[in-house]
Amino acid sequence: MNDTGIEGAEIVVVGGSSGMGLALARRLLSEGAQVTVAGRAAVKLEAAKRSLDDHPRLRTAVLDLTREDEVAAFFGARDRVDHIVSTAADIEGAYQLLPDMQLSAAQRVVESKFYGPLLLAKHGAPCLPPSGSITYTSGVAAYRPAARGSVVAAVNAALEGLVRALAVELAPLRINAVSPGWVDTPIWEFVAGDARKATLEAMAQRLPAGRVGRPEDIADAIRFLIGNGFATGTILHVEGGHRLV
Repeated sequence: MNDTGIEGAEIVVVGGSSGMGLALARRLLSEGAQVTVAGRAAVKLEAAKRSLDDHPRLRTAVLDLTREDEVAAFFGARDRVDHIVSTAADIEGAYQLLPDMQLSAAQRVVESKFYGPLLLAKHGAPCLPPSGSITYTSGVAAYRPAARGSVVAAVNAALEGLVRALAVELAPLRINAVSPGWVDTPIWEFVAGDARKATLEAMAQRLPAGRVGRPEDIADAIRFLIGNGFATGTILHVEGGHRLV
């Protein structure tokens, strides 16, 4: 395996204040990386710091990745960045049947999961060394869409197309994405509300893996893509066999 070292690396995790991003930050810190967790909500960033025991190699930054001025200023202030990861997604209100879909909710999904990643590449790539990488998160909805999920499915598919295009345009930088399946994270409060537990348990019974994902499963996959110097333009599926059922 051609592994890019993590110890001492400067890694930015956008959307790292909860769920998969928080699990990744914890993993990277345990391996000796310098980690900056960025997100829109200062309150959530403070909670993340406490969850990570105010680690001495952890920094936080308030950043709205959908605002180009903020993204440009964020990277303009960086002395060094080795890898960039985005797990951010704003899907509140997006899981609706078409008659109930509000365009504003659909636009927030596009901004957070397509335009935001595009801006991270535009302004972040110039900060990266040739061995650097950008890793995004798409999702199984691009392959197994369901009613109420049309916008999320479409944006995940678009993001994966962006990954392939950027891998060519920004080479030798490596651009990849992890495509998670159903993962037990706080985002399910928006998707299923009070039915969260029952919904996840029902899916666990369907999946060949026999369970839904954990944030640590996705953190492991992102860590692989950061470290493997021969992986680029790749969509790594970590979804418990969801595409098969």
